[in-house]
Amino acid sequence: MRLIFTIMLLCTAGLCTAQHTLTAVVKNAETKAALPAATITLSGINKNVRTNANGLVILNNIPAGTYPLKVSFVGFETYTDNISFPYSNDTLIILLVQAEEEMEEVVISSTRSTRTIRNIPTRVELIGGEELEEKGNMKPGDIRMMLNESTGIQTQQVSATSANSSIRIQGLDGRYTQMLKDGFPLYAGFSGGLGLLQTPPLDLKQVEVIKGASSTLYGGGAIAGLVNLISKVPREERELRFLINGTSAGGLDINGFYARKLEKVGWTVFASRNSSRPYDPSETGFTAIPKTSRYVFNPKLFVYVSPKTQLMIGANTTFEDRMGGDLAYIKGNGDNVHRYFEQNKTTRVATQFSLDHQFNQTSSLSVKNAVSNFKRTITIPDYIFDGKQWSTYSEVNYHKNSETLDWVTGLNFYTDQFLEYPKDNFEKRNYTQQTAGAFVQNTWKAADWLQVETGVRGDYVIDYGLAFLPRISALFHLSEKLSSRLGGGLGYKTPTIFTEESERLQYRYVLPINSQDNKLEKSLGANVDVNYRTAFLDKFTFSINQLFFYTRINDPLLLQTSGSNLYALVNANGYIDTKGWEMNIKLGYEDFKLFVGYTFTDATLHEGTTKRVNPLTARHRLNNVLMYEVEDKWKIGLEAYYYSKQTLNDGSAGKAYWTCGFMAEKLWERFSLFINFENFTDTRQTKFDSIYRGTVSNPVFRDIYAPLDGFVVNGGLKIRL
Repeated sequence: MRLIFTIMLLCTAGLCTAQHTLTAVVKNAETKAALPAATITLSGINKNVRTNANGLVILNNIPAGTYPLKVSFVGFETYTDNISFPYSNDTLIILLVQAEEEMEEVVISSTRSTRTIRNIPTRVELIGGEELEEKGNMKPGDIRMMLNESTGIQTQQVSATSANSSIRIQGLDGRYTQMLKDGFPLYAGFSGGLGLLQTPPLDLKQVEVIKGASSTLYGGGAIAGLVNLISKVPREERELRFLINGTSAGGLDINGFYARKLEKVGWTVFASRNSSRPYDPSETGFTAIPKTSRYVFNPKLFVYVSPKTQLMIGANTTFEDRMGGDLAYIKGNGDNVHRYFEQNKTTRVATQFSLDHQFNQTSSLSVKNAVSNFKRTITIPDYIFDGKQWSTYSEVNYHKNSETLDWVTGLNFYTDQFLEYPKDNFEKRNYTQQTAGAFVQNTWKAADWLQVETGVRGDYVIDYGLAFLPRISALFHLSEKLSSRLGGGLGYKTPTIFTEESERLQYRYVLPINSQDNKLEKSLGANVDVNYRTAFLDKFTFSINQLFFYTRINDPLLLQTSGSNLYALVNANGYIDTKGWEMNIKLGYEDFKLFVGYTFTDATLHEGTTKRVNPLTARHRLNNVLMYEVEDKWKIGLEAYYYSKQTLNDGSAGKAYWTCGFMAEKLWERFSLFINFENFTDTRQTKFDSIYRGTVSNPVFRDIYAPLDGFVVNGGLKIRL
């Protein structure tokens, strides 16, 4: 009996010694802060637990052997390793790297800082390559939809028949948003009216949006914010892409992009042909989509002079003929009744030059120059507006950075000249504007939880004087899940005749601007946001961003009648203010992602003792997007957008409406097929409201606040070689 008891005791002891324990602490690799609710999995023995509030976890009763270890936490890269038991009694420290560290190479250039997006005090909204691909499926010919479906941004159609559009951020007119291409102001003044329509997205790497006063960064015009279109650059691996798209409304898009990098040189080439037939789904007889033919050719050459010096020379060219109006006239059946048309012929040729030299790991110098020539002829019955804009931008900046401080300082010089070639005796609207500026910006990492960005710019505008533009932003890392940004600054806009109001008139009878009668529009703005993200129930991810904003523009430039059917742009005795908030919610579950965005905008014009709503601003707007994506196999999306009533320029109110869309894409290794059912609810302004008054021969068009083209199906093929 003693022998049997001894054997049983030894077996039990052996079994006990075969059970082991793992003690681990999961931390942020950068800040060394504990990560609560991180998931730890030991494959093969069904061990799956979460860390406590201190990032600690203890796994007991682990049999001897070697097991794959996986540690995951939302927003961080997954950690994997093989761990053998018996394991030492030491606590295992697991350091997780922020997933956004993968985006280190995706430089957020609009802030002029080398910090990662997570550590930039200025609030930047990034539309990355994957989202650009999805939006490109819906509208491959231009970037209107991509921007319009972002929270707080609305693209405003200015012409009822030619679809000319501008971008509005937080309820402010398009002229208060600065459009940039790779940091160059190529879409300002006369050339801005068709910029959204003439920019296909295939050659874009990302789009950066800064909402609120940004004039300190790039000068006048960025009162509501800025949109910076970042082009692709050549990589070690060759890139060759084609996109072919057709629509049920008679549109055809053929786009191609090629990039190659060698030892000393690299290049990118983008070319596209975009066309559409005149299209009218309503019974008005006027085009909802104009007859269009456009060619775009954008080559760039990169010269790698040395490991520290890089040269870039590029060009952006666009040639377009766009005609809308009476459908019968455009199809060649015009007569004395069917005679109305609006034709836009444009030529855009712009050059870009940059030279970047890195002195050492902490300091660099950059020299930039851009020259733009934009010619546009607008023709309507009995009137032609014909003009050409020459603009140049030159900049030199020096950048110095360290672990806690980033400095950037620079000088720039901007010229803008407009020359009109009138066909009548009306006073020419010619002007020449020259602006010299200097700026300095500092980004300071005051603590692990606080980063502060301060800047100041001084611009001297010939004939208008000095504009002094301070700016400040701060980023608070309150915890691993919670952060907040706040910022504010001053801005200004130099007056020109090129506003949304004068565009609706095709500039007919609009008197010229001059420095004796007009002055700079000046602004102040501020915003604050709170961002929270977490994970729960193993498979769910959740994030919410809440933004509050306020902008005030003093002496706004407004179009007023001046007697005898003349119009003058006058600085109003008052101000425009826009205030409100945006909420963005993202919920993920396995292959599903739900995006919900809500915008509340209260934009008001205060003039003397009167107060009225700023026209064409939806007070309430709701964005809903549900995506299902199986990596490298399927992308399926369902969208629904709501716009509340908008006050129109004639004092009436538009109707509230919904639009809905559905997109699907099947992916293979080298190509994919996509189809998009845009606005399948067939929401059209012509179904519930009029778009013009008067006669067919002499229509007076009302504001366009809802879609005109209705339900359109498009689909095509993308090839990656």
